[in-house]
Amino acid sequence: MKLLLDTHILLWAAAGTLPGAAEKMVVDGDNTLYFSPASLWEIGLKKNLPGRDFQVDPEMLRRGLLDNQYQELPITGPHVLAVNYLPPTHKDPFDRILLAQATVEGLSLLTSDSTLRKYPGPVIFIPRGAAGS
Repeated sequence: MKLLLDTHILLWAAAGTLPGAAEKMVVDGDNTLYFSPASLWEIGLKKNLPGRDFQVDPEMLRRGLLDNQYQELPITGPHVLAVNYLPPTHKDPFDRILLAQATVEGLSLLTSDSTLRKYPGPVIFIPRGAAGS
């Protein structure tokens, strides 16, 4: 399976606190793991805000992801255009581009965002409260 990991799932993976269901998918060698530059951008923007979720250096995270065989999925014109066809269910531009990328590329979006699971399409929902279990 081809999986695009959302920002929180990436952060949990880097911290070693993935929920059991997500961990099984991430460590399964048959799965190809992708990350988006949108997640790095989101982390960079939010890392100086209050809250511990985004207290990671996006450059170090990127290097670690590449070193661990994650594939970087560039944001392309078709991805950006696909955002325009998404229902306005979710307002977060980072989540919207991740969903558009997954849809265009035929990937499953692995997410902990309950709003994203309301979209039809390639979303695999992992509850937040399950982190570290």
